[in-house]
Amino acid sequence: MGKVFDFEQGSPEWKEIRLGRVTGSRVSDLVAKLKSGAYAASRADYCCELVAERLTGEREERFITKEMAWGTEHEGDARATYGFMRDVEVTQVGFVMHDLIDMAGSSPDGLVGEDGLVEIKCPKTTTHIKTLFGAPISPDYIKQMMWQMATTGRKWVDFVSYDPRLPRPMMMHIQRVHRDAAQIVAIENEVRGFLAEVDAMAAELTSKFKLAA
Repeated sequence: MGKVFDFEQGSPEWKEIRLGRVTGSRVSDLVAKLKSGAYAASRADYCCELVAERLTGEREERFITKEMAWGTEHEGDARATYGFMRDVEVTQVGFVMHDLIDMAGSSPDGLVGEDGLVEIKCPKTTTHIKTLFGAPISPDYIKQMMWQMATTGRKWVDFVSYDPRLPRPMMMHIQRVHRDAAQIVAIENEVRGFLAEVDAMAAELTSKFKLAA
């Protein structure tokens, strides 16, 4: 596991340590491709976002939807319920640096035992019901979890979908996702290439406008 920062997630310190760094929740943006094989616009957008963070030392606040606020509000309950149902202790962590890739890391929702992680989603009820009926985990979430395993060295992630609005037996769905070494290597290579682009863009702007002087 890379260096661990135990700042509370969402705190000013947590936000600061993530500035200019690739994080798990955004990995899908940098690897996204069109049917043609070209990178999607989300990659360029994310690149500019990280350059801006490095140059300004500030993070542009993203719009918080009602669903996102709901998820944040109920994440703690979901974590406690998961720990009770699985009879495991879940350790919260702030930010974990990748031990081989500078300026990259992740913020798992919890460490489980010696080998596992938990990733919690508190979606809309309709989305949760689809999950209960066997809808596959979003590929974006799979990439996020693979990246979390890359940064922590863990072997698996329990994907949790939680909706306390439903009757108790339906509230929680747990699905284990195991480490895929080949997929992790592919994502790591993408991240290295992406960060090189971020470095080059930041250096070009700094040189062009003589910021170093």
